[in-house]
Amino acid sequence: MFAYAGPMRLDFNDDEIIRYSRHILLAEIGGTGQAKLREASVLVVGAGGLGSPLVLYLAAAGVGRIGVVDDDVVELSNLQRQIVHTTGRIGVAKVDSAATAAGALNPDVRVETHRQRFTADNALALVAGYDIVCDGSDNFSTRFLVADACVLARRTLVSAAVLRFEGQLSVFRPHAGGPCYRCLYPEPPPPGIVPACSEAGVLGAVTGVMGTLQATEVLKEILGIGETLAGRLLIWDALATRFRTVRLRPDPHCAACGPDATLHDLSAHSSPEGLTCGII
Repeated sequence: MFAYAGPMRLDFNDDEIIRYSRHILLAEIGGTGQAKLREASVLVVGAGGLGSPLVLYLAAAGVGRIGVVDDDVVELSNLQRQIVHTTGRIGVAKVDSAATAAGALNPDVRVETHRQRFTADNALALVAGYDIVCDGSDNFSTRFLVADACVLARRTLVSAAVLRFEGQLSVFRPHAGGPCYRCLYPEPPPPGIVPACSEAGVLGAVTGVMGTLQATEVLKEILGIGETLAGRLLIWDALATRFRTVRLRPDPHCAACGPDATLHDLSAHSSPEGLTCGII
């Protein structure tokens, strides 16, 4: 759960009350919870298949500040799954396209665009600037870099991944005693073992479901409601319409978060590849 410092502004104008009325009606949220959302900040790494519903639902929910990191431009092949973009914005930077869509949906939220690769040189500064980090990248080098940066910056990571007809989702917060990403995957797989979406394909709606679940977990973390997914891995098989959950535990030998961790900086990371829909 995210802890806030400083006072929150609890007053809402008439338009905000109407816009967020279905939230405010929920006893678990109410006006105080909506104020928490307004004060929160979330960094989304990747404006692709996962980042699309994630950015839209965070904006719709009234999360006050949303950062989007991506260095790519919108292409026609993206539109089968990346619903934050449109045919008319082909060739536009994905971060700008995402900001346009989020702003049209909710002009009260602030979308900060970072048109750049997520690298070892900028990772810590980007991650440290937000309360919660969401990984929607499309390659393991970026995934491990995001995860390691979150460990060093003591930020909660909400990580989702998809491939073909399957998705996975978890929340990692080792600073609160839970496992980190490397407790689940100590090292990236050898190159070529796991294909990218561009090689194996992905059902577009699968990215929508997983990105929406990712947004739900972010909102739960901000609001401090429900049962956290920290310490659990959610696995979805779309073809079988089957969800299952696997329990995760901290690895006492983890190089990132264990008692004898060797992760002290990001110097071991090489430059990551591009960013789009996420793989696992």
